Amino acid sequence: MAEIMAPAGSKEALHAAIKAGADSVYFGVGKLNMRASAANFTLDNLEETVNYCKEKNVKTYLTVNIVMYDEDLEYMRTVIDKAKKVGVTAVICTDFAAIQYANSIRQRVHLSTQANVSNLEAVKYYSQFADAIVLARELRLEQIKNICNEIKKQQIKSPSGELVKIEAFIHGALCVSVSGKCYMSLATYNKSANRGSCLQNCRRGYKVTDEETGDELVIDNKYVMSPSDLCTIRILDRLVDSGVDIMKIEGRGRKPDYVYTVVKVYKEAVEAVEDNSYTKEKVESWEKELAKVYNRGFWHNGYYLGEKINEWSGEYGSKATTEKSYTAKGINYYPKSKVALFLVESGELKIGDKIAITGPTTGYIEHKIETMIIEGEEATTAKKGEEVTFPLECKVRHNDKLFVIKKRN
Repeated sequence: MAEIMAPAGSKEALHAAIKAGADSVYFGVGKLNMRASAANFTLDNLEETVNYCKEKNVKTYLTVNIVMYDEDLEYMRTVIDKAKKVGVTAVICTDFAAIQYANSIRQRVHLSTQANVSNLEAVKYYSQFADAIVLARELRLEQIKNICNEIKKQQIKSPSGELVKIEAFIHGALCVSVSGKCYMSLATYNKSANRGSCLQNCRRGYKVTDEETGDELVIDNKYVMSPSDLCTIRILDRLVDSGVDIMKIEGRGRKPDYVYTVVKVYKEAVEAVEDNSYTKEKVESWEKELAKVYNRGFWHNGYYLGEKINEWSGEYGSKATTEKSYTAKGINYYPKSKVALFLVESGELKIGDKIAITGPTTGYIEHKIETMIIEGEEATTAKKGEEVTFPLECKVRHNDKLFVIKKRN
């Protein structure tokens, strides 16, 4: 079965990914990864993070995937040494300085999509250095299938002695650049996307102006460089059939609810493909679930069917069909009675509310409020400043955050 690889930009997101059924997680430490602005992890807590994932039988991939300058190399070696020591499954790299160093200490490598591997000969070349290769995002399904078939036919092996694995993106943000290699932020703000500091100025609205007359041209969509998000749930059966080993979800800058929902949906979908229960009705249901969390609208086939980009976001920010408002913080959990105690800090909590609870260890929980107790009495509404208890099967922790989920207007 294809491996579902989840993004983890925070402890909350990592726990949410594992709870949703992820087979592997990828995350960064410090400044040497392409999402340096995400919460990320540290070298100090890397061993704890990896050990927890091992307990859950989840693989760990550490991103060391920026373009590196000479002043980065000493820290790069420190990071990869630590990864090797604590048992990180593989490091994700683009720069050959990182690739060669990881090889020299026998740390497994996954080649980032930024290497833009687009053909079998490139796969053969990089298989000398990497155990898995993330193909360029612009390839069509038949091209991917041919590469996967030829790997088996020609027995193209990685440094570990196993057949080199192929990884492909299945969901999340798409960049207008080729496989994420972008220089726009660097050119305009001296903040390099290829070094993890992208300011995403491509996502903003733009006007087209005639320099001679000053006239503005009328265009249908001022977000002319902001593609909709990739969503492959409609063609997941064809992606599985292509032979892809690892299916990667984009989103290390996303919140736990996004990670939980997207991982859960794609895990269910892959299992449905494998047991022949993948149907149009299920796909429609999964799409509705995916639309509830952060998205810029969906480009349903990506480049996989050989189509040009014709899906643009049309607006700034998310098109999620639901939104979450912070309401309460966790005070205590009583495991014998399976009851949670929360302090309402904003708005109010009512019977019938659908809620989400997040925390560094809790990850992500969704629940519907059916009964509440305030000061020993049954209640229908809990207002700001009130402490409220309600039954909850899953353990929550002190200072966990509770959000009320509502339909977005």
